[in-house]
Amino acid sequence: MPSSSRRFRSPGRQPYDRIDQQGTCPPLLGSQHDSSNTSHDDDQDDAAELKPGARESFDALSDIELEDQRHYRRRFWIPWSLLQTAVFRWWSGRRKPKGAVPLFDSNGSNSFSQKPFRRSRKCRWLLNAILAIFAMLGVVQFFILLCGVMVSFFPDDFDRAVDSWGLRGQQADDLTHWPTDSTRDITPVGCHSHNDYWRRVPLYSALQAGCIGVEADVWLVDEELYVGHTESALTPTRTLRSLYINPLVNILEKQNPITQFHKEKDHPLHGVFDTDPSQTLVLLVDFKTDGPTTWPYFISQLSPLRDRGYLTYFDGKEVVNGPITVVATGEAPFDLLTSNSTYRYVFFDAPLDQLADEGPEDTDADGLPVQATATSKRASPEPGQGPSDTSIGPDSYNPTNSYYASVSFKKSIGFPWRFHLSSKQMDLLRAQIRGAHRRGLKARYWGIPSWPRSLRNHIWSVLVREGVDLLNVDDLRSATRKDWRMRPIDLWF
Repeated sequence: MPSSSRRFRSPGRQPYDRIDQQGTCPPLLGSQHDSSNTSHDDDQDDAAELKPGARESFDALSDIELEDQRHYRRRFWIPWSLLQTAVFRWWSGRRKPKGAVPLFDSNGSNSFSQKPFRRSRKCRWLLNAILAIFAMLGVVQFFILLCGVMVSFFPDDFDRAVDSWGLRGQQADDLTHWPTDSTRDITPVGCHSHNDYWRRVPLYSALQAGCIGVEADVWLVDEELYVGHTESALTPTRTLRSLYINPLVNILEKQNPITQFHKEKDHPLHGVFDTDPSQTLVLLVDFKTDGPTTWPYFISQLSPLRDRGYLTYFDGKEVVNGPITVVATGEAPFDLLTSNSTYRYVFFDAPLDQLADEGPEDTDADGLPVQATATSKRASPEPGQGPSDTSIGPDSYNPTNSYYASVSFKKSIGFPWRFHLSSKQMDLLRAQIRGAHRRGLKARYWGIPSWPRSLRNHIWSVLVREGVDLLNVDDLRSATRKDWRMRPIDLWF
């Protein structure tokens, strides 16, 4: 057949892209025509039967129809054909029927079996049905969303009540507040706000997150206690009074109101959390300047809380819990703190590493824990942590003079280089926690690795599981939510 002969293409058929050496064109996959040139010969016969004068018109008409068909395919059928072709190729690669005849025979002819075509046709119908179902579901979902948007423009009685709640002149005027609602909807969590004065709003940010402990570093300068991490960070307005003492007094006054319905304060007094009034808030004060010199000024500034009965105290026989528990650490003098044996309202932060017990927990005949006499580690306290006098034995710390038992995690337990605590580290951790609990103290670790976050979250989980009473945290949001599941992003940040 001459290579210059004209061939006519019907709509929906793809043109032949190549011609073999003999001048014949291979059939397309899925075509129902055989390998013979019957269709081509018929085209030549039809063209020969035309009158000589009508051949040019026929050629022009064929070119116009061919251009229209190309435009139609390009606009409507090409994307759909590409999608079907991709699905068919993927399906053919996964499942090849047994006995399928290849596209070309060994002698070069292009005859093929009808099974692939029938199977492709079934797949095409199945694909069209699936796409039609999804399209219908999309239309239904669109109408549902549209109806929801339309309904939102017509609020009901409940929406009107919520929108007008507490507005003046409305039916719910002055119903949105009550005297003790300053900490409503806040659930206390066993977290300690480390370096709380760095928060955007000191004290209030920690309370909003539910922390039951806050920390303030104090410096004695010209008979005033200033709050800051270093001396270069001190300012005239950031004092212990302005950041913590006065705000706590205001909050507790609202939590213990005197009204026409409640003419006397409750006993015991309510704490800062409206959802749990019995929960005490720990105010940890870290002495950065000389302890004996700073001590009298510190005691004097606690008088607003002490005079109103808001502080936890020891009356010589037992500890009476109050809304605020003041704990001194750093360069705080342990001897001055324990000098008054009949009344004290400041408690100490004992060195946890000196309280570690050896062996399993022992109990007496009544099932009560026996006071530990042996320790696995009697190292000197960390800088800025605990008393400077190392002659004080671990049995000197008890609930009458101490509240926390704290130590640096990195320096006491060590960094988990395998990204999990070894058996030796776990034994030491459990011994320290056990030693603190035997003495009635609350175990706390500071200096926990903060990066990567997956390691930090893992250590938090281990500490909570092993009985640590408060987590010393910087990231309040992550700690208080307690959503410490592994995420890929936590491996890098």
